Amino acid sequence: MSQKIEELKIEKLIPYSGNTRTHNEKQVAQIASSIKEFGFTNPILIDSANGVIAGHGRLLAAQKLGMEVLPCIRLGHLSDPQRRAYVIADNKLALNAGWDEEALAAEIERLLEDNFDLDLTGFSEDEININTPDFNPGNEDEQGQLDELEPKFVKCPSCDHVFDSRNNEHNP
Repeated sequence: MSQKIEELKIEKLIPYSGNTRTHNEKQVAQIASSIKEFGFTNPILIDSANGVIAGHGRLLAAQKLGMEVLPCIRLGHLSDPQRRAYVIADNKLALNAGWDEEALAAEIERLLEDNFDLDLTGFSEDEININTPDFNPGNEDEQGQLDELEPKFVKCPSCDHVFDSRNNEHNP
């Protein structure tokens, strides 16, 4: 089966009303930023009647950017149940993938060295752990006071003496 990319006017594309995937404004803005940085690299998948099968988020981002024409791949060979199942599978199968965290950390480091805008990766700073850890000790409320700790009594296995391990004193 040969598939070719068609360019269609954005107003001809019909979002699928049964789409189970949601896109909030923040995520649409992330996709729009990605399109601005990298180009529209992933065509919209459509059925024979221009109904969107995959690419609803990209469509919303393109609308936000004021784009008029989008690259599309027509999947007219799918039956109705196949089309509806693929709408779900296209999203879920991508979610089932994992990350090689060591390789990801190395790539993030390289992007940091290149002063690349990491927001364009879709990861938050917390997710990719790029901040230097905060080694400030915090205040008393956050840490508590050592003298306010409950005593922890332990028994010496050699002499059976019981002592408070907080004080670290063992005088048999």
